[in-house]
Amino acid sequence: MIIRKVTENKRQYMELLLLADEQEEMIDKYIDRGTMYVLDDNGVKAECVVTDEGGRTLEIKNIAVYPEFHGRGYGRMIIDYISEIYSQEFDTLQVGTGDSPLTVPFYEKCGFQRSRIVKNFFTDNYDHPIYECGIQLVDMIYLKKSI
Repeated sequence: MIIRKVTENKRQYMELLLLADEQEEMIDKYIDRGTMYVLDDNGVKAECVVTDEGGRTLEIKNIAVYPEFHGRGYGRMIIDYISEIYSQEFDTLQVGTGDSPLTVPFYEKCGFQRSRIVKNFFTDNYDHPIYECGIQLVDMIYLKKSI
């Protein structure tokens, strides 16, 4: 298994990016300014895009694991890797996500704690309703952890 930085043709991973952020126009807002990593374990299994948000804060803008590889630790591995390689440059790793019973507990298991809410983020910024586990995502929940 290897985690490698992607410096060219990030859009080749659009199928994977769209698993975590289902509107391409939203991905376009951060993909070029973000740093992308892919986890390759006999083929790409996961990706993560991070951005420098200033104030020694790094943000996960997109993280996804192909569904057939969920539960194998790939998501946690890529978060641990990001935390380790950026720990000298940044103090905080944050992530914004929908208030979903799938994603929030995952981040909490990875050591993140809820920090703030952006009301109506999904209804204000996406051109269609987004559902996860049968629940419409409305507010964005920000979680953070020290790195």
